[in-house]
Amino acid sequence: MQTVKALFLDIGGVMLENGWGHEKRKRAADLFGFDIDELNERHHLTFDTYEEGKISLDTYLDRVIFYAKRSFSREDFKEFMFRTEPYPEMIRMFRDLKEKYGLKVVAVSNEGRELTERRVRDHNLAEFMDFFIVS
Repeated sequence: MQTVKALFLDIGGVMLENGWGHEKRKRAADLFGFDIDELNERHHLTFDTYEEGKISLDTYLDRVIFYAKRSFSREDFKEFMFRTEPYPEMIRMFRDLKEKYGLKVVAVSNEGRELTERRVRDHNLAEFMDFFIVS
């Protein structure tokens, strides 16, 4: 019987709420007052390029949100994007498993560099994660 040596975990939906998924985009449209269908259409044309690291978050936002004059600032919008709720019971469980069994814990994310970095920092994920694999 082989021994488990590592856990490979997604960040969004496992340790933290999903990042910039459809539910968060809907909340953004409601809060900031713009059309969700237009947001989603522009998002789907651009997000893969951002996730792959071919454009920055600011370029993504220029194409998806700030292509028109807005009544809110880029910084306010980014803060909304970065704000995320943790799943404390899941984080605690993975910390406990790591400690109890001496496992390596690896985070896998396709959320884009700036979003992932901010979520890792805000929720202290580097305290117990050994590696981060980000597309």
